[in-house]
Amino acid sequence: MSATTRRADPLRACAPLVPGVALAAAIALVATGIGHALPLLGAPVAGLLLGVALSRAVAARPPLQPGVAFAGRTLLQVAVVLLGSALSLRQVAHVGASSLPVMLGTLAVCLALAYLLGRWLGIGRDLRTLIGVGTGICGASAIAAVSPVIRARSADVAYAISTIFLFNLVAVLAFPPLGHLLGLSQHDFGLFAGTAVNDTSSVVAAASTYGSSATDYAVVVKLTRTLMIIPICLGLAALTRSGEREASALRRVTRLVPWFLVGFIVLAALNSLGWVPSAAHQPLRDASVFLITLALTAIGLRTDVAGLRRAGSRPLLLGLLLWVAVAGTSLVLQWAAG
Repeated sequence: MSATTRRADPLRACAPLVPGVALAAAIALVATGIGHALPLLGAPVAGLLLGVALSRAVAARPPLQPGVAFAGRTLLQVAVVLLGSALSLRQVAHVGASSLPVMLGTLAVCLALAYLLGRWLGIGRDLRTLIGVGTGICGASAIAAVSPVIRARSADVAYAISTIFLFNLVAVLAFPPLGHLLGLSQHDFGLFAGTAVNDTSSVVAAASTYGSSATDYAVVVKLTRTLMIIPICLGLAALTRSGEREASALRRVTRLVPWFLVGFIVLAALNSLGWVPSAAHQPLRDASVFLITLALTAIGLRTDVAGLRRAGSRPLLLGLLLWVAVAGTSLVLQWAAG
């Protein structure tokens, strides 16, 4: 294979991504303007709402799907990595350790209620497990990690993700005004968002609307919370599998630490060593905020609004009860800890 052919291959591979990424970027630019005009709404939330409004049109155009999926997943992860450029490892370790009581408390309450309320509502074991881990840990990522371990049906996975996503949207819109109403500081709201909102994208969207310090704190708390996938999957594998199947599940779980968590810590380490110039902090943060807006726009464009309606009332009721319980537990534990 010639050097020219090798250079052309990556370009050929990236070509299908261009239409969807370009559309999401164009909408994100509009959302950025809205965010400047309406700071309380913020660019990420504006992008998400615009994306949801246009989701049906995008669903009817398959050529847009690869780029939109790439923007909603990979570019969001890149944005999280860039947030590490303004933090030090000392901050990361301190935030992760100080958030553990609230994080573990909310997770324990969520999983216990998912079991008890799910049984009371007559929801199947797999579906209530998926909704529980999705609400208590990290939304769709946790659902995707747990579903092969418990061999969940695709219908249960779709129900759980639709339910979780609905309350992600509500949290992004409702939590920042609630934080202002309660007089939460940037630190307090970062801890609240990091422990009470499900997906990383929604945590970042809610916190970035509240302030930059809240975003930094919320991202570290959320990434620490994401690591809870590992012991939860190990526990579920021990309950549902044995022998060789358990060993196979263990090998899968050991690969669950996301690459963007590693990248975030590496960039924070470089900043701790002084290798990230202070003059670059603000441009990197601005780039991160725009990528977050772009990613949230793409997630909105991929929303299956009809799927949310098909999820039914009982899973939605369980998701609502767990969402309220986790948010309330986070605030109560923060208050108890002073």
